[in-house]
Amino acid sequence: MIEYLIGVDGGGTGTRVRLARPDGTSLAEGSSGPSALLHGIPNAWNAVEQAIAAAFAAAGIDIPGRAAIAIGLGLAGVHNKGWAADFIGANPGYAAVALETDAYTTVLGAHEGRPGAIVALGTGSVGEALCEDGSRREVGGWGFPAGDEAGGAWIGMRAVNHVQHVIDGRAAASAFADAVIEGCSADADTAAAGSGAGQTGDSAADDAAGNLARRRDAIQCWLASATQTRYAQLARIVLAHVDSNDTAREIMIEAGRQVGLIAAALDTAGTMPIALCGGLAEPMRAFLPGELLARIVPANGDSAAGALQLIRRALAAAKA
Repeated sequence: MIEYLIGVDGGGTGTRVRLARPDGTSLAEGSSGPSALLHGIPNAWNAVEQAIAAAFAAAGIDIPGRAAIAIGLGLAGVHNKGWAADFIGANPGYAAVALETDAYTTVLGAHEGRPGAIVALGTGSVGEALCEDGSRREVGGWGFPAGDEAGGAWIGMRAVNHVQHVIDGRAAASAFADAVIEGCSADADTAAAGSGAGQTGDSAADDAAGNLARRRDAIQCWLASATQTRYAQLARIVLAHVDSNDTAREIMIEAGRQVGLIAAALDTAGTMPIALCGGLAEPMRAFLPGELLARIVPANGDSAAGALQLIRRALAAAKA
């Protein structure tokens, strides 16, 4: 017998779950690392199960056998049908699993299953609309680095590109560029070397040349292993410098313009309620086109709430 429902919101930066009773009583939440399918099926399930364990711990409930739990999941990467099938096939024993895109669970949560649209802004980005006739429309969500405009990784990539120009002498140095270089440093020692702290040399020119070389090497090393998640972590640096640096502000203004284009393609008539969702939703508001900002409505729920709706619908359909 199913005793617990789990709603999962899994992306490229982290995983959040909501634990509930079948009657809808919310019990607790839990979180863990990324569960986007691009990180691999075993890694995705491991992150989901870690978050589930954290939710049960937060509720003060011993984790029951998997057969007592039904899970709804909205995960990044579900568009890859092979990955999605492999994920379902690797179900470690849960009573029921309903899998959808994180965009769909987000729109379900935001509008409580009613028609509406969302633009979700986190590590990546995607727009989704649920229409009056039950059909769906999706815009963006092509994945990083080819798409995901205005997502955290997209913002971070533009910050790194700016740093490359600064190191090359194609753009002026700034506190913003220094902060991005620091953020890209592999460890504290590399960061210190990249900042030039404590460096000595035969001349100021030698010092400057050596500092540039160290910075270039540090960025090259970072690029060699940079993931979508690591790019997205640089978005906070961009946001921290929007009031003091023109380049940081230009990056965010362009991000806001891209959100406007996604919204316009989702709802050409401009009549649907549209919610901004995800970790970058609130900071992005300051950079949205005015006509879009006027149409934004609060989200009633998040992707984890939508994932709970998803599994409830799946269980009801199975009984019908």
